[in-house]
Amino acid sequence: MKKHLLGLTALISMAAGTTAHATDFDVTITNLTHGITFTPFIATAHPAGNNLFTTGQAASTSLQAMAEGGDISGLVADMDLLSATTVANPAGGLLGPASSTTFNMNTDGTSNDRLSIVAMLLPTNDGFAGLNAIAIPTEAGTYRYSVNAYDAGTEANDEIINGGGAPGAPGIPGNPSGGGGTGGTGAATTDLNTSVHIHRGNIGDTDVNGGISDVDNRVHRWLNPVVRVTITVN
Repeated sequence: MKKHLLGLTALISMAAGTTAHATDFDVTITNLTHGITFTPFIATAHPAGNNLFTTGQAASTSLQAMAEGGDISGLVADMDLLSATTVANPAGGLLGPASSTTFNMNTDGTSNDRLSIVAMLLPTNDGFAGLNAIAIPTEAGTYRYSVNAYDAGTEANDEIINGGGAPGAPGIPGNPSGGGGTGGTGAATTDLNTSVHIHRGNIGDTDVNGGISDVDNRVHRWLNPVVRVTITVN
């Protein structure tokens, strides 16, 4: 009987260990691209089993608002309903090429053991960088994650910079890094994949006064990954 109880105690300890997570850690987000600017990020520690997005499925209304116009308020509200630990807009605005932002997160007393981070890529129609519900490390150390760009699948990638950014409004809100053009006729008129998927990248052109795109492919193309997330657990 005593042996059985000892074994049961060991199993309980092991189970507890699998759910442990660091409760105080620093996060650094680094823009790895040549000419892409990120809208304000949302970084949120939340319970397992919840996601800001799921590849192969349609984007939520909140994700669409972020991916098309950089509006993270809906995602923040969604995470608040889960009692998540959220840092909104850690860079205090846009995050330009080769720039980084660092901030602290503390989840003490919560079950928020997964970390998600997203932000829109400019200039794109509905492209976003997404770190999707990774397990927060349990041991002291430095952990680095490469983050890809995704297409929300909610808007055709016409690559026309016209100030559009409201959900369902075609076009790109802006081009903070510069180098683009005007007068594009539209790189694409439909998006065949309407689920969240890996972004195929900007097509662009080199015609600053016309062509199919207002995006310059010498400036605004990218190869994944587009962001590096570094977690430091002390």
